[in-house]
Amino acid sequence: RASPSDSLEGPSKTAATNAEVPVPWSRFSAWLECVCVVTFDLELGQAIELVYPHDVKLTEKEKTSICYLSFPDSYSGCLGDTQFSFRLRQSVGRSSSWFGHEDAYNRDAPVTLQKEHAHFHGYVYFRQVKDASVKRGYFQKSLVVVSRLPFGNLFHSLLQVIAPEYFEKHEPWLETVCNEIDQWPAPVPGQTLNLPVMGVVMQNLLPAPTVLPSVHELDLFKCFQSVLIHMQMLWELMLLGEPVVVMAPSPTVSSETVLALVSAIAPLRYCGDYRPYFTIHDSEFKEYTTRTQAPPNVILGVTNPFFIKTFHCWPHIIRLGDLKMSGK
Repeated sequence: RASPSDSLEGPSKTAATNAEVPVPWSRFSAWLECVCVVTFDLELGQAIELVYPHDVKLTEKEKTSICYLSFPDSYSGCLGDTQFSFRLRQSVGRSSSWFGHEDAYNRDAPVTLQKEHAHFHGYVYFRQVKDASVKRGYFQKSLVVVSRLPFGNLFHSLLQVIAPEYFEKHEPWLETVCNEIDQWPAPVPGQTLNLPVMGVVMQNLLPAPTVLPSVHELDLFKCFQSVLIHMQMLWELMLLGEPVVVMAPSPTVSSETVLALVSAIAPLRYCGDYRPYFTIHDSEFKEYTTRTQAPPNVILGVTNPFFIKTFHCWPHIIRLGDLKMSGK
């Protein structure tokens, strides 16, 4: 596969002399901030094993947040492969890495699909399987796509293609994938794009090996089937930006439900903050759990039974299934 330096030897060099030479990783940055690998270290706990591209600058606070948000908590008991998403606040003073794409894209995109200025979206593919060669007895690792774009459907589909192979082939495979993404055309609202990755073409038009009718839409009936009789009230809560806690048995259910709630009022943009998966290690934990003031305008998706007591005074709580009280 072509490396970033190799790509400069292609069409851009043979084009007209006044044509701009593409900046390395500029096309990649139109879609992603970076890709992270998070593993479990016996001494450190969750730790970032790899960030790609290597020159991406994440702050220590952002790295810590990504580490904790990339693993289901022990109560979820997730064995096998699990996909979910999270949203975290960017560090103050961070500049965009969009190489000028930002204004043109956000000007034409619907408000619900615009690039985030102050938050990152994290899309996680977590694997936990028994492994006798590991001291703890389990292989535990997450491949995480970090982006400013709320394209959950697209990025989870991308992870389904690349993550299983990554766990077998490691960094060289990830480098090849990222170089291929760096050849993608920039996202353009209203256009159908073919996005090749490792022999699979993802597009939102028939026919194609992997067809995505939408880059972001969830199966709302699946997400809301257990609370359908409350949909009118939930829709009103979203319009009003009321504080809501979603207590779910897994980060998959938690994140899908929170994102479905936010999208329920589309094409209007949800006016508050939302965290599809929130843990006790989150940097905003104290801010969102203080009892000295009214609950903030935020939707929190949680799986840890600790939050049952912590959030008992919140005005709106959605319980989905049973939160596990032990690590079984």
